[in-house]
Amino acid sequence: MVTRSTIMDTNSFRAEDAEALDVDTRKLTDKRSKVLGESYRLFYRKPVHLVRGEGQYLWDAAGDKYLDVYNNVASIGHCHPAVIDAVTQQMKMLNTHTRYLHENILNYSEELLATTPDEIDRAMYMCTGSEANDLAIRVARAFSGGTGIIVTKEAYHGTSELTSGASPALGSGQPLAATTRLVMPPDAYRVDAPDLGEWFATEIQKQIDDMKAHGIKFAGFLADSIFSSDGVLPNPRGFLKKAVDVVHANGGIFIADEVQPGFGRTGDAFWGFGRHGVVPDVITTGKPMGNGIPVSGLLAKSDVLAAFSDEIPYFNTFGGNPVAMAAAQAVLKVIKEEELQEHSRVVGAKLHAELSKLMARFECVGDVRGAGLFIGFELVEDRSSKTPDKTLALNVIEKLREHRVLTSVAGPYGNVLKLRPPLAFQESDIDWLVGALDKSLRELGK
Repeated sequence: MVTRSTIMDTNSFRAEDAEALDVDTRKLTDKRSKVLGESYRLFYRKPVHLVRGEGQYLWDAAGDKYLDVYNNVASIGHCHPAVIDAVTQQMKMLNTHTRYLHENILNYSEELLATTPDEIDRAMYMCTGSEANDLAIRVARAFSGGTGIIVTKEAYHGTSELTSGASPALGSGQPLAATTRLVMPPDAYRVDAPDLGEWFATEIQKQIDDMKAHGIKFAGFLADSIFSSDGVLPNPRGFLKKAVDVVHANGGIFIADEVQPGFGRTGDAFWGFGRHGVVPDVITTGKPMGNGIPVSGLLAKSDVLAAFSDEIPYFNTFGGNPVAMAAAQAVLKVIKEEELQEHSRVVGAKLHAELSKLMARFECVGDVRGAGLFIGFELVEDRSSKTPDKTLALNVIEKLREHRVLTSVAGPYGNVLKLRPPLAFQESDIDWLVGALDKSLRELGK
């Protein structure tokens, strides 16, 4: 039996739900299936037909307003005027590839590299996070001379041939590469270890040893520093350091996939890895850096990148094009001028505190954890056993949709609500979200 993909199938529309749809929605789902094929997925048993967005809010075709608590791609908010203006002005002048000189890519690179540790001093650009992680794996292999990549058991890093082979969250229908090894996620809620960092480092060493036993040379460890697909695992701060030390001691590199935790999202640091006091060898970014415009990046230590770049020319036709760079510059400027990292820290802490109060009312709320505006809300059958309750989580997601709150689930058991709104989310939105959760759990008899 093929296991469903945890990131694609856990909360998705199914053919058996079609009979309950209204006529207009049914026409759209039928047409979508016909012209797009069966690989695509939709959220919800009753899909949402969205037509407009602004900040942290979305509106459907009927005019109903929703609170978006899931979309980090629109990182600074849907349809942000600064991004719209920057893209429009640049589109009026020029949009072409990086084999011509242009100031935008240089100016942005200097500004972006200024946010990283001093050791990170080179930038390259693509269009998607998948492409960035694909290139990062190639860089790791060129630098180390090995091929083995370690990721966590529920990781998602992309859809290319290389990255899908290192993305177990895509499900067992997508085979992993023979050179990929998995480690259990550093889940402080479920792992009983006096030192989570030491435990995690040991798990990584075990997989490096397994590679060696099978004639595979270790190349690198690829991780999202908040382990979002593994169920949002941010703490304790600093636990990654020992794991990174093990990676380096074995000749590999650490690739920090910052598509989700980067750009001020965690509040504690501009980059997610900054919470752990480590310096990656390579950083990868994705579409949140451009508020949804197709742009991604790879930032690296020059000596690590040189093993690849000194030997192999790299060209990505529209990676780093002037329009994409204009969007990225606008996002970075807004993050700085509107102090969105601090906003994420402060508002995220208040949201976390209010969500934690639900634990006192509902035995099914097993854990609330997070950093900034990136929070995992874990649902269990009961708190003493910690038995995951995936059915409840999916039913809560559907109830939240009825209360006009949009989010989804994560984690190996599909029981963690992944609360990750645009950074436009305000303190005034907390009551809507927490109130909707409270109502949803009570309506489900909890």
